[in-house]
Amino acid sequence: MTVTYESAIGRYEPVFGLETHVELGTRTKMFCGCGTTFGAEPNSQTCPVCLGLPGSLPVVNRRAIEYTIKIGLALNCSIASWCRFARKNYFYPDMPKNFQISQYDEPLCVDGYLDVAVGGKTVRVGIERVHLEEDTGKSLHVGGATGRIQGAEYSLVDYNRAGIPLVEIVTKPVPGTGFLAPEGAKAYVTELRDVLRTLGVSDVRMEEGSLRCDVNTSISPRGSGSWGTRTETKNVNSLRSVERSVRSEIARQAEVLDGGGRVIQETRHFHEDTGVTTSGRSKEEAQDYRYFPEPDLVPVAPSREWVEQLRGTLPELPSARRARLQAEWGLPDLEMAALRNAGALDLVAETVAAGAPPAEAAKWWLGELLRRAHESGTELACLPVAPAQVARVIALVASGKLNDKLARQVLDGVLAGEGTPDEIVAARGLAVVSDDAALLAVIDEVIVAKPDVADKVRSGKTAAAGVLVGDVMKATRGRADAARVHELIMERLTGSG
Repeated sequence: MTVTYESAIGRYEPVFGLETHVELGTRTKMFCGCGTTFGAEPNSQTCPVCLGLPGSLPVVNRRAIEYTIKIGLALNCSIASWCRFARKNYFYPDMPKNFQISQYDEPLCVDGYLDVAVGGKTVRVGIERVHLEEDTGKSLHVGGATGRIQGAEYSLVDYNRAGIPLVEIVTKPVPGTGFLAPEGAKAYVTELRDVLRTLGVSDVRMEEGSLRCDVNTSISPRGSGSWGTRTETKNVNSLRSVERSVRSEIARQAEVLDGGGRVIQETRHFHEDTGVTTSGRSKEEAQDYRYFPEPDLVPVAPSREWVEQLRGTLPELPSARRARLQAEWGLPDLEMAALRNAGALDLVAETVAAGAPPAEAAKWWLGELLRRAHESGTELACLPVAPAQVARVIALVASGKLNDKLARQVLDGVLAGEGTPDEIVAARGLAVVSDDAALLAVIDEVIVAKPDVADKVRSGKTAAAGVLVGDVMKATRGRADAARVHELIMERLTGSG
């Protein structure tokens, strides 16, 4: 690609939008009683209903309707008092009925918004609709180099996923973010994921496919007053890839337009290894799916009383919680952003709840523990250390029983499964040596061992005391209070602390 993102954004105005598919965390599927356990033996969670066998009839999962209404309320949507399901007809091997039960012109939730922070400003992302449908199965193409059907020797289909409740959240086009369009797309998906996790309606694990994004991108010449033709990048499966796909597509479309070409409305695939998109297929219009009302299901008509009852069960949403915690903790914006980006916000909150000062809790999770997570290639929340244990280490430092160096050794022991912080301090003999008599005995040995350094201190070269302090710390294996050691050395050699 010869056109860079920076040069493209200088001449073109981007618009993005997202269609996010969320598998709901119900015990059973949308229209039958089959289980929804991820990773089960292929085709072991199927029945005549989700396989679309003749004579089978679907029954709506009430919990899935409840979860969808909660999502709509959290996204400031209007909840329909009457809606119905439709058949969306298409023919893929992973769609056993050759149609998908979805919602078309009468979705459950419409016209909402989600505010996200982009570049220090708040961007309101409009929500066009939130509708409920069933997921498809999963195809596995075997024998090719890319994992796609092209070049594969054969394909297998697992229908376990077919029929799992799937919510599709469709944004309105988002103009006006300019250079920060890729960051804005990522920020929206990040905030949406946090909302869904807080609601408890999905585990939102992108790596397992329970949260998947289709990213729409278009560009138009700056000042033209019109929007360009959009493309849809399908099934982007990580937050970083959402940002990269928008960036790549903007540069690609700019190169097409610069060369006198025309951007084609189509679906595209994002390649993690190269960071570019490639053409998939021309984008179908609604009429190509031959929608018609699902004859085997009655309309859904949630009462106002039920909707308001569900509204009353909504938890504190992420943006409000972050603002409250930041005010309570007194942390600056950059540190709060760092906590969120590292996935440490809940861990710090639990550590504070266990008695640690907020600044100290943030310091240990963003410092030593985040470093350990990076070294082990794991998520911060997956480290084998509990917030209460971190709070105890912080308390031991505050009491003077540990210094930071010893505290890191205690964390080593906790991470290695050696026990509680107090048990590790006792077993490893890590408590700070604070007894003056014990410290003076070591200090006297160090002074005798280095009389020339001691003479320098006596003659007024107080900086030389650092050498003696270092020797004491070495002799005590870092367990001495360095500040107290320095005071005692100065008292010994000069008569002043």
